[in-house]
Amino acid sequence: MNYFSLTRLSSLLLLTSIGATSVGYAEELPAPVQALANQGLTIHGQFEAPGGMRGYGASVQGQDMAIYLTPDGEHAVVGTLMDSQGNDLTEAQLDEHVRAPLEAQTWELLEESHWIQDGDKDAPRVIYTFTDANCPYCRQLWEQSRPWVEAGDVQLRHIMVGILAPNSPALAATLLGADDPSTALHNHSKGDSLSASAQPRDIEEQVYANNQLFEELGLYATPTSAFLRETDNGDVRIDRIQGLPSEERMIEMMGSEAP
Repeated sequence: MNYFSLTRLSSLLLLTSIGATSVGYAEELPAPVQALANQGLTIHGQFEAPGGMRGYGASVQGQDMAIYLTPDGEHAVVGTLMDSQGNDLTEAQLDEHVRAPLEAQTWELLEESHWIQDGDKDAPRVIYTFTDANCPYCRQLWEQSRPWVEAGDVQLRHIMVGILAPNSPALAATLLGADDPSTALHNHSKGDSLSASAQPRDIEEQVYANNQLFEELGLYATPTSAFLRETDNGDVRIDRIQGLPSEERMIEMMGSEAP
């Protein structure tokens, strides 16, 4: 059970596999920057840099980085830019030009995934949680979240994956393909037995797509929950918890003490 806060580490994990397809830089690049792109870097955007340089936010294999183009346009330097007082001038630029837009894209991917609604559709707080039907911690999270869900404060969206056991994909498909998926998940989470049943190809593909998203986000534990929170400077960013949250983290995730 690990918690990744809104630090550099969590942002790097969010970049895994998504950067190459989600946020690309469409304008023509200077030759040195294009050469780095040709080597596999994804260029996400341009920003102002001191000393007559131009900066570019980039990522590769889950790591974000800054590229600085020299004033003559002939050379590019990858690294951290410091001023004469030793202040890091790169971190804020990466956060704005790489991590924030990719997190926004990640939230869109979660919205577009195949999930089962748990709670009021008009609840003010939405939490996405990757759920495996064979995961006892997923059922425990379901149970612990009841006060907020039943009060109408939180809607959980269970992104059904099949990763823990050979029959997990089939069970996920059975729940997604049920006549009433919300009721089926509710009954299963309460302890009712669940038997896999044959589902249409499109439902099986939904489970496959959810599994792919799980892997692309660099996740490894169920449940993994993602939610929005406001940072100290007023920005709204993604926070997430892998595994069953502690009591303190549960309150943070749900947005309040239990009703």
